[in-house]
Amino acid sequence: MLFNSFEYLIFFLPVVFIVFFLLNSYKLTVVGKIWLVLASLFFYSWWNISYLPIILGSLATNYSISRLLLGVSEEKKYLRKFLLILGIVFNLSLLGYFKYADFFISNINALTKSDINLLHLVLPLAISFFTFQQIAFIVESYKKEISEYNFLNYMLFVCFFPQLIAGPIVHHKEMMPQFAKLKNSVINNKNISIGIFIFCIGLFKKVIIADSLSPVVGKGFDEIAYIGFVEAWLVSLAYTFQLYFDFSGYTDMALGTAKLFNINLPINFNSPYKAIDIQDFWRRWHITLSRFLKEYLYIPLGGNRKGEVRTYINLFLTFLIGGLWHGASWMFVLWGALHGLALVLNRIWKKFNIEMNKYAAIFITFMFVHICWVFFRAATMSDAIKILKGMFGFNGFTVHHPAVLAFDHIKMDPIILFLVLACFALVWLFKNTNELAYVFKPNFQTALASAFILFIAIINLNKISEFLYFQF
Repeated sequence: MLFNSFEYLIFFLPVVFIVFFLLNSYKLTVVGKIWLVLASLFFYSWWNISYLPIILGSLATNYSISRLLLGVSEEKKYLRKFLLILGIVFNLSLLGYFKYADFFISNINALTKSDINLLHLVLPLAISFFTFQQIAFIVESYKKEISEYNFLNYMLFVCFFPQLIAGPIVHHKEMMPQFAKLKNSVINNKNISIGIFIFCIGLFKKVIIADSLSPVVGKGFDEIAYIGFVEAWLVSLAYTFQLYFDFSGYTDMALGTAKLFNINLPINFNSPYKAIDIQDFWRRWHITLSRFLKEYLYIPLGGNRKGEVRTYINLFLTFLIGGLWHGASWMFVLWGALHGLALVLNRIWKKFNIEMNKYAAIFITFMFVHICWVFFRAATMSDAIKILKGMFGFNGFTVHHPAVLAFDHIKMDPIILFLVLACFALVWLFKNTNELAYVFKPNFQTALASAFILFIAIINLNKISEFLYFQF
């Protein structure tokens, strides 16, 4: 089920909300949790019920391993280490089988000239997110940082529907204590007003901005064989903003929905296109993924504790693997490698203590990220090269009809150009959703603003449009 659908807005969310707090009002808090878990599994199964046994099997296995870890004493370190490795291997094997099996088979076929049949597996929805979340839980169980023996609470931690499909990736310790607070079991009018406000912003980002840019991006990357200078920049910038407003819009809707239930999910975006360098960018973009990669990959690899050269290697490997996490494609690996290399160069640059103008730094960082998004979006290297050749003028600089932007292969309304320019203003000049929520006041003005952007978004809900990060 999609946040940006009438089924969710009119039926699912109101019913789940009303029943949950009605049960809590009769002090049936356990039943309320059961209701949330069942509702979340229904939400997950809406696309394809065949996904349900996979997530249930993953839940049962990970909980069992974590329960064993929590019950084994510190003295039995070899058994505990074995259980930790078993849990990690199970999760990575599950993820690897569904997400990368065909990728590896196709590469083996290409290298060895063999003809192994592909498995043609359907990637289970959200498997990357709930797998990472459960790996974190197993590691925390190994470190004795949690003491969760309740399977219902564990299911709620993993399956809570606002963050189930595409994050934010949450830690048990930052979410489950919130469900245990008695004050969070009753309706909080302020949280409802803030939640609706955040949700409306996210819905507007997705429906009005991201979905409006989507056709231009699809045509430019996937449908045409030749693209000119202005076309290439318009298409590539459209994707840079589509991806941001699509994913940050999803996150806003997730945070807004969770807020209705008095749950604070971690911030996942913080004006990433205002970053002054690539390290700053990754402190602002998909923050919970960056945190996971740092805590469970970069630091275990040695972090910055084993010398300068090893630090560079660890940075590069972290983002190389982070790129592969996004999908079974060498384009994602290349994208991750570029970011890893940029982080290494950024670390070397800082050793010289050379000050750069803030606005020049923001522009350079944005342009690097923007060019890298071309590889992230392109299905093949030839598609990426096609866009980059156009961007760097190898296909000429001619603009045939600037009044209506009717270029060689893409007929676009001037609204698209206006929207791209408006996106620059939104990401560079205005407050982000987190900042707006921080200063939020439940008054007539904010109610009117929320109602207006919600109305604009709803009247444009004329087609099914999945979020881009669902594919990961």
